[in-house]
Amino acid sequence: MKFLSAPVLLFLVALALATGCARSGADEAQAATEPMTEASITFREIDSPAAAGSGLPDLFVTPGGEVLLSWVESGAEKKSALRFARLVGEAWSAPQTIAEGDDWFVNWADFPSIVALDDGTLAAHLLVKSSPETFSYDVQITQSRDGGQTWSSPTKPHRDGTLTEHGFVSMLPGRDGRLLAVWLDGRNTGGGHGGHGGGAMTLRAATLGPDGTLDDEAELDDRICDCCQTSAARTQNGVIVAYRDRSETEIRDIAVVRLGEDGWSAPRVVHEDDWKIAGCPVNGPALAADGARVAVAWFTAAGDTPRVRLALSSDEGATFGPAITIDDGNPIGRVDVAMLPEGGALVSWVEKIQGGAAIRIRRIHPDGTREASATVAPTSPERASGFPQLTRRGSDLYLAWTDAATDPTRVHIAVASL
Repeated sequence: MKFLSAPVLLFLVALALATGCARSGADEAQAATEPMTEASITFREIDSPAAAGSGLPDLFVTPGGEVLLSWVESGAEKKSALRFARLVGEAWSAPQTIAEGDDWFVNWADFPSIVALDDGTLAAHLLVKSSPETFSYDVQITQSRDGGQTWSSPTKPHRDGTLTEHGFVSMLPGRDGRLLAVWLDGRNTGGGHGGHGGGAMTLRAATLGPDGTLDDEAELDDRICDCCQTSAARTQNGVIVAYRDRSETEIRDIAVVRLGEDGWSAPRVVHEDDWKIAGCPVNGPALAADGARVAVAWFTAAGDTPRVRLALSSDEGATFGPAITIDDGNPIGRVDVAMLPEGGALVSWVEKIQGGAAIRIRRIHPDGTREASATVAPTSPERASGFPQLTRRGSDLYLAWTDAATDPTRVHIAVASL
């Protein structure tokens, strides 16, 4: 399915203009020093439970320490299936099917996910078309209380009933055994996309009970970028959500909102890149948290220079340190991030190289110093390669990605030990 052709063209133009541009002195002042040590983390590929024809992976570590992998498999007659497996020891369980359908919105950038609640309940989301219009689709969330053997009838976390875009979901275990969902909600857009034909895209949240009942519905931001991923993480005392904001003057920098005892905070920009772009870059931020420590990674092309950046926080995201430049000079973006036990972070991203692209990682120490980058795997710069997914369980790191060089595509997995 084609996706947002005009903004993507604008994004590609920005990347083309950025080729060969040098970073300014101000940017270098904000960046960490050049790598002083070799890369200390090495990934090795392991068997994947996903079959040929798979893509759109998502990773989640359960409160009990299991790694969950979900993915989408495309079948005949445009029928799609959402499947998952869990890592048992060093082997994956047999894949299980969550849902199937021929009316899904299947897209390289807006894809399903799976999470586990504190009591072991599994929850997954998928996207279902609500009308023949391209960007008219709903979020549907289904839950399983028996380890994935059976799944509930799906529930929509939004009750507006408009035939508009609802997607780019982040889910987390919420309070009192409920599920917290955050998503991009187009109810004010009138069916238009990119701010044309109606109002702005909004960021909204709600909690779902085991029976699908909705509560705590809230609008978190009334004007945001139209099609960049959201990211959410649990902190020591609450939740933090990152997303791409959108000002009245089309500045689209990364912002966060936080959920605490007093409810949701006002939006706050992580770093003022001042990226002014007339269309959505389809390149959202990534969050990770461990207690009070938070890391947020993102892509920007402010000043016609593409960058992947990282900022660290020691107070649950109330404030962030300076932006650290992560990339190797020609990034596409598509970032993810994992907190490391000593307080640093590992960032993954896609970097353009001669003849294609590569999935790269870089370790950032708590003081902001960088290690050398390392390549995990070659990849395609095309949309079919999607967004690599990174997570940590204890001393092990897992990275999942779609190999778009094969026909059909297939999800691959790699692991690294600290």
